[in-house]
Amino acid sequence: MRTPARASTTTTVAVTLLCGLTLALAYLNKARCAGEPFDALGRSLIFDRIKDSSVCYSDIQFLWIGRDIDHHVFPYLSGGITDSGALTGGTVEYPVLSGLLMWLSAVGAHTDAAFLLHSALILTPFGLATAWMLGRLAGWPALLWSVGPPLVLYAFHNWELPVVAAATAAVFVVAAGDRMSLRTRAVLAAVLLGIGFCLKIYPGAFVLPLMAYVFTGGAGGRELPATARGRYDPVGALAVAGAATATVVAINLPFAALGWRGWVASFAFQSDRQADITTNSVWYWGVRHWFGPDEGPGSDYARVVAAASPLLIVVAFALAVWIGWRRYRRDGSYPWLAVSAAMLCGFLLLHKVHSPQYTLWLIPFFVLLRVPWTLVGAYLVADLCLGIGVFRYFAALGSGADASTEEAIVLAGVWGRAALLVVFFVLFLRSRPRAAGADGCSDGAADRVPRPG
Repeated sequence: MRTPARASTTTTVAVTLLCGLTLALAYLNKARCAGEPFDALGRSLIFDRIKDSSVCYSDIQFLWIGRDIDHHVFPYLSGGITDSGALTGGTVEYPVLSGLLMWLSAVGAHTDAAFLLHSALILTPFGLATAWMLGRLAGWPALLWSVGPPLVLYAFHNWELPVVAAATAAVFVVAAGDRMSLRTRAVLAAVLLGIGFCLKIYPGAFVLPLMAYVFTGGAGGRELPATARGRYDPVGALAVAGAATATVVAINLPFAALGWRGWVASFAFQSDRQADITTNSVWYWGVRHWFGPDEGPGSDYARVVAAASPLLIVVAFALAVWIGWRRYRRDGSYPWLAVSAAMLCGFLLLHKVHSPQYTLWLIPFFVLLRVPWTLVGAYLVADLCLGIGVFRYFAALGSGADASTEEAIVLAGVWGRAALLVVFFVLFLRSRPRAAGADGCSDGAADRVPRPG
């Protein structure tokens, strides 16, 4: 198999350095909300005054209080969740590796400003690593990651950079070409996706298309091992599933064994979360209006969302995998990266929570897959409408001012993103990668080897 072409060292270094500058700007943007004077809990007094109006809010700074992070409690082991849904004893609402990063960032910090700084220092290498990998795989299009508005707005909004790095690293490993066998590359990628699952869940969905890619023998079916019988590799596909599962179990088992209540509480918190005004989802801004004024836990609206959202996400995943299989039958290669991208679009559209920083999950797919730049630009505009507009909207509501203009901007962002996610779901499944080897396909007709049947 031909080793995929990589971008020049100069391009990769430039992309990475520019990413560093953007990350510095991203920190300065969030740091506007932090600093002296502090209250007795170490909270910056300026935070609550300007976090929405100045659009410098971050979950990092907000969660300094309320999760025992400020008390330096090791996460999950002594935690739990109350009947009212409040997390206690150091438990946080994220998977265990994110919780560990949060705890580590708090070491030596006694204020939210120090916690924000420490978090930025820990998260920055993951952002730079993503830039480097995207630069190597795609060249200058990686600037969309390195200097795009989403990195400024969201790099230090939450703990997204490690999970994006893990998902990107999985693609990078699969694209390593003939340096390793497909099975070896795919198992390593599955481990990385398992690590990603233990950071923010979503990369776990990509294991299924990766299994299909290995099952069908990789690019054009040309990477079947000598031990495989016929034209499929079920053993390799099971090895991918096993590697991902073993990784998730190995990471989670110590926490589940030593602090079951705290470990389960993080999942219970997310499961019980309501699709309210803070979630930016189509459920809140669309479906909610079909029900009565009651939108709290136990309401008809809450029950419908709790049932319909996961069901529709599964349908979207199944549809993407099936369309990928049809493309394999036509072209001879299962487009695991394109299918993964489409699955992510389905999740972002249909999940009950669509936090602004989730845009960072999508950017690497814009870089790696050939979709029209005009549509990417339109998505970034819609994202800006929401990413900035929603905080201005909260500020207007909090001050009692007329919020109709801000609400209109938020609605433009919500529905603009939703419409474009549907478009990208379709386009990703028809797209080819910018980097040969990243998806088992290239732009050349020579790689289109139709499969019988």
